[in-house]
Amino acid sequence: MNTEWQEVLGKMTYGIYVLTTSVKEEINGMIASWVSQVSYEPPLIMVAIHPNRYSHHMVKESGHFVLHLVGRSRSELLGRFKGPDPSAKFASIEWKRGKTGCPILEDCLAYLECDVQTTITSGNHTLFLGEVKEAQVLSDQEVPFTSLDYRGVYEGKD
Repeated sequence: MNTEWQEVLGKMTYGIYVLTTSVKEEINGMIASWVSQVSYEPPLIMVAIHPNRYSHHMVKESGHFVLHLVGRSRSELLGRFKGPDPSAKFASIEWKRGKTGCPILEDCLAYLECDVQTTITSGNHTLFLGEVKEAQVLSDQEVPFTSLDYRGVYEGKD
């Protein structure tokens, strides 16, 4: 069912990010595009995640996530985080655990490590508002990946 509002929303631009999370020793990552800064004091980041995503359960349980800004040249990194196998997502890439225990990808432009402060069920997604606890720019040599660069913009399909 493709209505006009879906077509218009599909043309809105968003950043395309990799979100990682962990519960104890278990790690996972996913692509996130519905992301926004919502406050600067304290610094809060909002990310919308559908409840059927495995990362949703993990963020809700752990209360932590890391949002990675990805450069345009790293489109293969985004493809890696679409699959269902968490171990394959992290195989043969460099990462380390952050202060929250969540994976931090070494080959990204920057990251924001967040503690969930508020969870809001809104429509068919959950909004996680995370307070930034750690952030670092790793490279400013490249433009971040956006929905203008990405085929298959998420329009709300499960």
